[in-house]
Amino acid sequence: MKEKLEEIREIAKKELDQVQDMQQLEEWRVKLLGKKGMLTKVLRGMSQLSSEERPVIGKLANEIRKEVEEKVESQRERLKNQEKNIRLQEEKIDVTLPGRKRPIGSLHPLTQILNEIREIFFGMGFSVAEGPEIEWAYYNFDALNVPKNHPARDLEDTFYINKDIVLRTQTSPVQIRTMKKQQPPIRIISPGRVYRSDEIDATHSPVFHQIEGLVVDKEITMGDLKGTLDVFAKNLFGEYTKTRFRPHQFYFTEPSAEMDVSCFVCRGKGCRVCAGEGWIEILGCGMVHPNVLKECDIDPKVYSGFAFGMGLERIAMIKYDIQDLRLLFENDLRFLKQFK
Repeated sequence: MKEKLEEIREIAKKELDQVQDMQQLEEWRVKLLGKKGMLTKVLRGMSQLSSEERPVIGKLANEIRKEVEEKVESQRERLKNQEKNIRLQEEKIDVTLPGRKRPIGSLHPLTQILNEIREIFFGMGFSVAEGPEIEWAYYNFDALNVPKNHPARDLEDTFYINKDIVLRTQTSPVQIRTMKKQQPPIRIISPGRVYRSDEIDATHSPVFHQIEGLVVDKEITMGDLKGTLDVFAKNLFGEYTKTRFRPHQFYFTEPSAEMDVSCFVCRGKGCRVCAGEGWIEILGCGMVHPNVLKECDIDPKVYSGFAFGMGLERIAMIKYDIQDLRLLFENDLRFLKQFK
């Protein structure tokens, strides 16, 4: 038995010095010291020894176990340091290299246009008013003088929650809410998301953005409307921009008009952007209908006002020469990076 123990000692010295990794070291530890290991098998035969031999062999076995454990621990430390040095070499960092620049994002083109338009109207004394996107049909239609049989109120054109509640089709309900809460003078713009039952294509989407304006005060005229929008157009598209108003029909304004601006690319000569016409339609406008003022408890004999509304996507597409509305919603970084 003594010879077997000395043999284990020699095996441990020889083999443990040859191990190359932690897995191999653990395999040898189990082979030598485990429950079914070489040393354990030898010790199980100690019951066959005489009482004189047993203490001698037990002492020797304990010495060998201690030596093997110390050898295993020593090799474990060696392998840890070896792995650490390899990792340090592989992961070495050259601190003299220039740092990696983090990519800097930018505002979405719709946000950029909205901010620009807001600043223009802030400069003319307007403030921002907001309202709910899920709206009462009363605010969205009735209070705006839209008759019950108007096509816009059909299920094919409007998203209904129930017969009395809709997803707002315009931000005009904000104007009604403002006039019901506040007596003139009123000077607001109301940007926001709106919903209409449209198929999405290059020029239409069931979800888009509008920005509308409202001014109500004494002695407000069509001249004030035209002057305000002329200043707006020149600030947004350039000082050489001209405006043109064409008669139109809206139920909540009377008289009503659509406003065109001279093409800011060709200055009215005709090009691809303006489809060769020299003019680009950008918004609808008009004098607030007396019925709308009455509905908001504002006396139309004392006060008058004007309102206007434009699609934010349309303005962005015109100004940035974007051909497909869907690009504004797809979050394609290749497209968005152009507007940094």
